[in-house]
Amino acid sequence: MEAREDSIAMDILRIIAAVLLPPLGVFLQVGLKGAFWLNILLTLLGFIPGIIHAVWVIARR
Repeated sequence: MEAREDSIAMDILRIIAAVLLPPLGVFLQVGLKGAFWLNILLTLLGFIPGIIHAVWVIARR
């Protein structure tokens, strides 16, 4: 049970990071893969698309 609670806590921290700085949330989830670079592009084009993409990347796990 404790490992599950740690996982939920980390997901919450990632989502908070994704709202404040979307590429950080994606980086914490997947590292320097394609989703990270796509998120940087989306964030530069508009902050809201970056947030939506970051939360989606974190939640689909």
